[in-house]
Amino acid sequence: MELFNSIFYFLIVIGVLVFIHEFGHFIAARLTGMRAEIFALGIGYRLFGYNNINGFTFGKLSNEVELGDNTDYRICAFPIGGYVKVAGMIDESMDKEFLNKEPMPYEYRAKSVWKRMIVITAGVIMNFLLAFLIFYFLTLIKGKTVTDTTKVGYIAQVSPARNTDLKAGDKIISINNHPVNNWDDVQAKLYFETLGEALTIAVDRNGENKVISIPKDKVGDLTEKSFGIFPEGMIPELNDVISDKPAYMCGLQKGDVITEFNGNKIINSQQLTDLIRENAGKPSNIKWLRNSNEMDCSITPSADSTIGVMLSAKYTGPTKEIKYNIVSAFPKAGNDMYYFGIELFFKTISKIIKGDVAFKKAIGGPIKIAQASAQSAEGGVYTFLGFIALLSISLAVINILPFPALDGGHLMMLIYEGIVRKPVPYKVQVVLQNVGFALLLAFMIFVVYNDIISIK
Repeated sequence: MELFNSIFYFLIVIGVLVFIHEFGHFIAARLTGMRAEIFALGIGYRLFGYNNINGFTFGKLSNEVELGDNTDYRICAFPIGGYVKVAGMIDESMDKEFLNKEPMPYEYRAKSVWKRMIVITAGVIMNFLLAFLIFYFLTLIKGKTVTDTTKVGYIAQVSPARNTDLKAGDKIISINNHPVNNWDDVQAKLYFETLGEALTIAVDRNGENKVISIPKDKVGDLTEKSFGIFPEGMIPELNDVISDKPAYMCGLQKGDVITEFNGNKIINSQQLTDLIRENAGKPSNIKWLRNSNEMDCSITPSADSTIGVMLSAKYTGPTKEIKYNIVSAFPKAGNDMYYFGIELFFKTISKIIKGDVAFKKAIGGPIKIAQASAQSAEGGVYTFLGFIALLSISLAVINILPFPALDGGHLMMLIYEGIVRKPVPYKVQVVLQNVGFALLLAFMIFVVYNDIISIK
């Protein structure tokens, strides 16, 4: 079932992003007077499609079909991309027959440089536009709920933070000289902006300022595990209780809030997990609240350090609700789009180049995208839409890089043509396209391999 969900949501995500991207190329080509011969979702063999000449057909389109100014809309065998074949353009279709003929008025090569630039960049623009609209919609509908504290409520027993001078009760002031005003800032600094770096954390401890320095090797790899600090007020609530397990035998139910375990007052959901692990196989006392009524039971955690519950961390601390209107949502959406989609993207690339973050852990292929798609869908429609927006920006940024076979590579050749007043020789374009496509294919094989060996 998990595999089915991953494939299902992956197809939705890729389908939406590819359609939006290719629709940008398609509509720009048509509006600038170019013929768009093929609009394909997927790559490879044509499974089925439709055009105005011979209608709906299965399999390969006959070479005898003359489409003229019509487009063949098709679904292809491998759902990991798509393309629009614009007449007179050297692209991934590898069609070079037109080079032996005189340019026709409706061909890409016959149009002015600025029109070709519009067609080449239209896909990227559409991906950015999609991301912005999603961010705008989420900002307008959801607003923002801020976890309004920087106070450390608990430090996990087995975590990088346990081996530092941080203590429960510390109020974090800054991380690597970046001020933090709430726990959302703390999370962003730890897991995004300073990822792979040594940490310098300034805290307020009982009114006294302290600076805690943590070397990179003690921080650990935060792409694989949590740093181990949690805000105050994260109490454990039961999402589910598994039949015939210790918690079920005790009478615990979904919605119960654990308040005490083995004589320890529970102030954090991770604390409860740590205590259960410490007392595996040992009789312990557990107390919980149900509708304001306190209940208790003697419980013995299983040898695998579980009691048979699904925990969620219910935050009971201070929050700040921020609402946006149709005007104020614009700059907020733009800022989120830039920060999460562009700034962090290039920061991550920089960290990979410097060796702060391992390439295989920072870059994901189709398998990791499929897994992330399913996980985001489990978080609800808003989380799923946010994931699509982030992926749309990533697709846009990658596509506009000046690399052969990508939109950015075509754009660079157009810029060259605009400056020197003559196009890059077609033979050179073909070589660049072939080399670029081969390198991209090799890169795709590598990331898929990396995805496979990373599966846990």
